[in-house]
Amino acid sequence: MFILAALFAAATAAIAQAERWNFDTGSAGSLPAGWQAGVTGRGTPKWTVEADPTAPSPPNVLRQSGSGTFPWAVKPDIQIADGFVEVKFKPLSGREDQAGGLVWRWKDGDTYYIARANALEDNVSLYYTRNGSRNTLKYADAPVAKGQWHTLRVDFKGERIAISLDGKTCIQYEDKHISGAGAVGLWTKADSVTSFDDFEFGTTGP
Repeated sequence: MFILAALFAAATAAIAQAERWNFDTGSAGSLPAGWQAGVTGRGTPKWTVEADPTAPSPPNVLRQSGSGTFPWAVKPDIQIADGFVEVKFKPLSGREDQAGGLVWRWKDGDTYYIARANALEDNVSLYYTRNGSRNTLKYADAPVAKGQWHTLRVDFKGERIAISLDGKTCIQYEDKHISGAGAVGLWTKADSVTSFDDFEFGTTGP
């Protein structure tokens, strides 16, 4: 295993590219320009820019209000092998699930990593998806209050993965199922209705 503090320090010192999306320039009711949305499995996800006065960066958020096995929305033009991805999310509703998630090293709708925070189960989880099948790597208990904004972050370098929720480290793991550069984006599950804001990502040097 690796030392998380050293990973964060190295990542911060070596950030070569960083970008933030707050969805305030997108047209209400539509997917932001440059984004791609879909679902792993079946369903009809609905990712749209919506006004939200509670947004961390008002006035807009990106909201997933449809349903599907695993809805996702990614920036396919961004390709990152080692770096970080972070978002603020608010779980709003869902009987089966109330999830806010991040994806990275996204190759296509069937191959990518996932970090998920779940307000129904009060936990954070790490998965990888391959051939359209989601596989569990690790769970960690963590409070995820419904109807409140939270910050989910993933730092990844080589096989090393670190996930934090609201500034507290939840998971440290090493895995090699998916390597190389891939897109980054957002993720939910089932009937989760979730809002996202302040989506950030960046690359790290060697």
